[in-house]
Amino acid sequence: MIRLDDRVAIITGSGRGLGAAYARLLAERGARVVVHDAGVNKEGTGSDPTVAADVANNIREKGGVAIASDVLLNSRDNCRSLVEMTLEKFDRLDILIHNAGWVAYQSIQDLSPDFLERAININIEAPTWLSQAALPRMKQQHYGRIVLTTSDRAIYQQYALGGLAAYAMGKMAQIGLMNVLAVEGKEQGILVNAISPVAKTRMWNVQDEPEDLRPEQVAPGVLYLASPECQESGFILRASNGQFTAVRPIERSNVNYPFNLAAVESSTAEDLATRWQEIAADVAF
Repeated sequence: MIRLDDRVAIITGSGRGLGAAYARLLAERGARVVVHDAGVNKEGTGSDPTVAADVANNIREKGGVAIASDVLLNSRDNCRSLVEMTLEKFDRLDILIHNAGWVAYQSIQDLSPDFLERAININIEAPTWLSQAALPRMKQQHYGRIVLTTSDRAIYQQYALGGLAAYAMGKMAQIGLMNVLAVEGKEQGILVNAISPVAKTRMWNVQDEPEDLRPEQVAPGVLYLASPECQESGFILRASNGQFTAVRPIERSNVNYPFNLAAVESSTAEDLATRWQEIAADVAF
């Protein structure tokens, strides 16, 4: 059985839905959990400290170790304060799971600066500043697990939805962050992966316990990525309805990047047009 005894985990957005399922499962397996949730409404505004506190209380009632934080992750300083509070309380940090997110629709034609800024803040800036704050201690420990959150809505064009440009950009950005952090942390035993989850939560306007696509069916994937048993880095774990598949783009072995892509040679756009079917024949992820 995978155990996380004496490991310390920060889980953002863990007062509801997927994050709460992650927090409960990690606590059940022995982790000391920082339940973070600012308690914002569906529009991404407001605050409610009881959202995080209720999950932390529930974990403690079941014999686990958990504390709550409702800091708004809207600045580098606030992200750093969450990490510093964790270190002050537990004197280590082993696991960072950035689950907090915001889903709202605005077409590219109607996209406003405030709307885009809010999406960038939680999906790009927050995981970046949290990782920056967490890495020094993880490097000192020669151990760390970071789990970011992406989305099939961003990765696969066939699942894209109109109005989700701001959301999709942020979720794709976390893949780029994952790839770089995986390189930067490799020598110090820090592994970085991403989860691409599907679950019926508040973002689906689902308030009651769903019969399928339950958050608890995604949580085992996050537990694995956050555990010592995970020895891979730079993977996207797609998780839905109790099923899991790991994906990542891998270059062909005969490529000498960037001089030789082992690909179709062409000197004109007209030639590309003629040979497009050949050029696009191996499209896959």
